Order: sequence, then C-alpha cells, then structure tokens
Amino acid sequence: MKLRKGDTVRVTVGKDSGREGKIERVYNKQNKILVHDINKYKKHVKKSEQAPQGGMVELTRPISIAKVMFVCPSCKKAARLGYEIEGDKKFRVCKKCKKRITK
Repeated sequence: MKLRKGDTVRVTVGKDSGREGKIERVYNKQNKILVHDINKYKKHVKKSEQAPQGGMVELTRPISIAKVMFVCPSCKKAARLGYEIEGDKKFRVCKKCKKRITK
C-alpha cells in the first residue's frame, strides 16, 4: 500500500467527496484507511460509565483506499504515487510533479 499514516488524502467518491483529511491509521489487510472527520456515522449507545447519558455517538469509520486520492504536498494536487529506486532505497514519487515525497 502506497499510502501511509500522516498523508493528506482527498475523497473522490461518496457522501464526503471533495473533502480532505489526514490519515490516522492504515489497515493493510483490509485495504482501508481511517481519515480524521471523514466517513462519520452515528451509533446508538446504551448507558454506561463512559456514556452516562447514553444516546447517539458519532464515530469515524474506515474508508476504502479506492475511494481516496493522495494530495501531493509540493504541487497541492490529487495525484497517483509511484516508486523510484535509487541503489538499495525506495522512494515514493508524485506522478504529476515528479518530486519525491519525504516523510
């Protein structure tokens, strides 16, 4: 998976299309990512110590990587990522501006 924690992504499909956010967590086996304040759903919660009132709580659910695009930090455009191999090191590269992504 080419996306990593801390990358900025833009949602291309669904109810949140056009919105941007940072990746909080990556689920490699499921090909999903968790993006802050994107793909929010409401869940009904019983009374408990954590929620003494109970009621509805908003949760952020993971979103498929097929529904997001990486936003390049240098050109600020949604772009695909590629790899560039130099010696025994591998670098991520923006396909639009051809610059290395450093993190």
